[in-house]
Amino acid sequence: MTFKKTYSISELSQEFDVTTRSIRFYEDQSLLTPGRRGQTRIYTSQDRVRLKLILRGKRLGFSLAEIRELFSLWDETTSGSEKQLSLLLIKISEKRAELEQQIKDIAMVQLELDSAESRCRDALNELTTKQKQQQTE
Repeated sequence: MTFKKTYSISELSQEFDVTTRSIRFYEDQSLLTPGRRGQTRIYTSQDRVRLKLILRGKRLGFSLAEIRELFSLWDETTSGSEKQLSLLLIKISEKRAELEQQIKDIAMVQLELDSAESRCRDALNELTTKQKQQQTE
């Protein structure tokens, strides 16, 4: 008889430093499908791996819909892994392009802030100089 390791929601919550509410939300979104023993959720090693992948996907900027799409390809068939990897490469390329655009946007905002700060400092110096001149007159 083989023993399969199972996890409670609180064990997964502690391990991955997420709230139990988040885990239940992922379940509501059909990303996790734990078994039940009465009212208690029983998570398998596969559920644990899926939670790890969900959290990694979120850190990489993937939406839950994109994560669900990748999971559905994986669950579809054994050949789903090839489709999944191809889709993942496309998604990674899209995320990289989004990040590169965000970097450009941030650099532009920094330049605009630098310019606004410089104008403000110049105007403040001008006011201070005028006030000093008026006080000496």
